[in-house]
Amino acid sequence: MNGADIVRHRPATLAFWARSAPLAACLLAMSPAAAAAADAEQGKAVFQACTACHNDAGNALGPSLKAVFGRKSAALEDYRYSPAMTRANMVWDEANLRSFIANPQAKVKGNRMPFGGITVEKDLDDVVAFLKTYK
Repeated sequence: MNGADIVRHRPATLAFWARSAPLAACLLAMSPAAAAAADAEQGKAVFQACTACHNDAGNALGPSLKAVFGRKSAALEDYRYSPAMTRANMVWDEANLRSFIANPQAKVKGNRMPFGGITVEKDLDDVVAFLKTYK
């Protein structure tokens, strides 16, 4: 059965789909995939809280996160990392960034970062999206 057959044989079916289109569009917009779309600009705003420790000042408490995406952990020579972070031996890809930012102590037990993590999924998505672009 093709579209013409539906129109000819089942006008009620066509009317149902015509009435359902706005509902379908709303449901699609509220789907987890649509809600999970990361926003790097919003991530930049969320990241501002991180700059208290992660900045380019010579005396910053944490390492610079510029160009962190794709970098090996504990790779900056001008920062003294904790032994735990030095042993972590990972690359800061999306999965590692997400899990570390969500719960730093669970990802790298014994690291020195005094931060409980970002628990709001949208904020986490946005910060990771921002870090991918932060150069």
